[in-house]
Amino acid sequence: MLEVNNIEVVYMNVIQVLRGLSLVVEESKIVALLGTNGAGKTTTLKSISGLLKTEEGKVSDGSVVFDGHRIDREDPEKIASMGITQVMEGRRVLEHLTAKENLLVGAYSRKNRAEVRKSLDGIYSYFPKLKKLASRTSGFLSGGEQQMLVIGRALMAKPKLILLDEASLGLAPMVVDEIFRVITKINIEQKTSLLLVEQNAAVALEIAHHAYVMENGKVVLEGPADKLKDNEDVKEFYLGLSQIGKKSYREIKHYKRRKRWLG
Repeated sequence: MLEVNNIEVVYMNVIQVLRGLSLVVEESKIVALLGTNGAGKTTTLKSISGLLKTEEGKVSDGSVVFDGHRIDREDPEKIASMGITQVMEGRRVLEHLTAKENLLVGAYSRKNRAEVRKSLDGIYSYFPKLKKLASRTSGFLSGGEQQMLVIGRALMAKPKLILLDEASLGLAPMVVDEIFRVITKINIEQKTSLLLVEQNAAVALEIAHHAYVMENGKVVLEGPADKLKDNEDVKEFYLGLSQIGKKSYREIKHYKRRKRWLG
């Protein structure tokens, strides 16, 4: 469905963020994109959705292909109309609108009102809490409720691919579990593909089919998610499941500098 082919991304023709990054999202699959802050994960999503153009960024080399069509030169609205929706980090609700109005904004390009109402009922079935909060001003919702709302708003567009940026950020573990349970259900029932950017590697690898690890603007490790969970480097740097804590601080710093996948 999606092929990102050896892309390089620069901002303001000066700052290079991505350096020959490639990844694939197959139809009806969940793919996780892991990495530390500054690795280029969000820039990767914006290079797919076209939002780079709003920040003086561009794909300077390589290509992004969706459903057989090159899209890295297209405007964000054209890309959205093709079936790609990005849920940005930070729960970007339209604060002065109600929860229901926020959801309907997601369906602004759809003409069949009966289908829109059906989709709205579907969102309420995934997130029953949103139905109870339909008339509540979205700016007064909790963080977890707002996260449900922005995911629901994305689904109202009936996308083929959702780009989901840091869905777990700042949320309680119980809320994270609920949201990712729904994400898995959406993937199974609607066959919607998802590309997840997540710092919570444990929860991302639990639901993903495939995963990529980024460092310094490029992919340094990839594979089936269940195999990456058992990879010693991933355990050490992203899951915190290593015996290295028994070593001295100097040894730990040296070990972390020489990540084996960079060697």
